[in-house]
Parts: sequence; C-alpha cells; structure tokens
Amino acid sequence: MSALIGFIINLQFFTAIPIKREFPMDNKYLHRSIQTFPLVGLLFGTLMSGTLYLLIEWTPFSTGAIAFMIWLLTIGLTGGLHLDGWIDASDAFFSYRDKQKRLEIMKDPQTGAFGVLSVIVLLAARYLFIYEIVEKSMPYTYGLILVIPFISKIVMGVVLCRFPLAKQEGLGAYFQKASRKNSTRVYWVYAAAGLMAAYLISPALLWQFVWMATAAYLSFLFIRKKTIQWFGGITGDVLGASVEGVELSLWFTVWILHYFVMG
Repeated sequence: MSALIGFIINLQFFTAIPIKREFPMDNKYLHRSIQTFPLVGLLFGTLMSGTLYLLIEWTPFSTGAIAFMIWLLTIGLTGGLHLDGWIDASDAFFSYRDKQKRLEIMKDPQTGAFGVLSVIVLLAARYLFIYEIVEKSMPYTYGLILVIPFISKIVMGVVLCRFPLAKQEGLGAYFQKASRKNSTRVYWVYAAAGLMAAYLISPALLWQFVWMATAAYLSFLFIRKKTIQWFGGITGDVLGASVEGVELSLWFTVWILHYFVMG
C-alpha cells in the first residue's frame, strides 16, 4: 500500500493528472515515491508509444501532424514542470555569475531572454527528432519511445539521492531529505526486467536499449560534473533541467538509431 501511495504522490507532484485527494507526506511515503519514479516514466512512455501507434495505424494524419501531437504530449504529461526547471537553470547558467548569484536567479519568477531561447532550442530539437522518428517508424520504434521517460526518471532518482544539495529548501531538498541509502536500489530490478523483456522480444532490440542506456549514463556523468561546478549542487530546477536534458539525449539517440542501426 505504501508503494501505491508513493506512486500517487508522484502523479500529484510530477504530472498534469488531476488528483485532488490529499495523501500523507511522511518520509516513508516519499521514500516509496522515489522508488517508483521509473514507474511514472513507464506510464508516460506507454501513453506516448500507444498514442503514436493509434495515430499511425488508425488515423489519416500526416507525419507532421502526428509528430506535433506526440510533441505536445511530451509537454502536456508533466504540465511543463521540468521545462520550467530548464528555463530557470538556463537563465542562471547563462548569467555567467557565481554560484550564489545563479541560485538567486533561479528563484526569480521572471524569465530572461536566455531561458526563452534555450527552451525554444530544446523544443525545436525535440520536434525534429520526433518528426523524423515518426517518418522512419518501424515496430521497434514503439519500444524505444516507451523507455525514454522510464530511463530519464531512473537518472532523476539517482541524481536526487546521490548529489549534494545546493540549498536546504525547495522541492529537491524536500524529497532528498526523505531518501534512504537503498531508495534507488530497486532501479536495478527495473532495469534488469526491461533488458530481459527486450531480449525476449529480440536481441536486436536489447542492443538498442543498451545504446540508450549508454547515452543516459554519459548524460549522467555530465550532469554530475556540471551541477557541482555551475550551481554547487542540485535544486528542484536543476533536477527538472537534468530530466529535460537526459530525455533530449535519448530522443537524439533514438533518432540516430533509426538512421544508422534500424534503417
């Protein structure tokens, strides 16, 4: 039951799904929330790949229209929560100020020009990747899209639990203080189950998952180095920006796989 409550807390905090009931926010449930981050990603991936299948197989819509609807879905599922973190972190980074000043800029509710430009580039790149993935889609495409948010939420959980805090307040601090040493251990079970499922479907799909996991790991190493250097640790905004960055790297990887591996 505690795992279910943790999962529902994730839906309240990290999705646009309207859940009005209040749930206990004790450390026990927040710990379960962290453990179920990847399951929320799996839900997102299922919705995206399922929607893509229905649009391609059951509608007369063009490639551009289908890509646009999937692109909108990637934004709408979270209500733009992580994009807000991307914008704020971009404003702070491109200020080229010291760490403390960057943290102050992230707290400013006003959006600067660099935040606007960075989110335009992010969303434009994502649309490009989605458009050409849809154009070159094949049976494995649905499985690759399904695991994009699943993998990104694994990275989010590890970043949240393992990286130092830049400040002792905010959403990032709230969740990290409830985490335990074993909060992310179950992620290995999720990953092993995903790889086994891919192998049972096709060894070729397994190798494509391995490429995606490699891209995510390289993104994680970059985030680990730069969050300390640029911000002194993580905040809720930095965490959101890291999710967006990892997902963009995964969309890019799937795009490349369609050109050079699956094409």
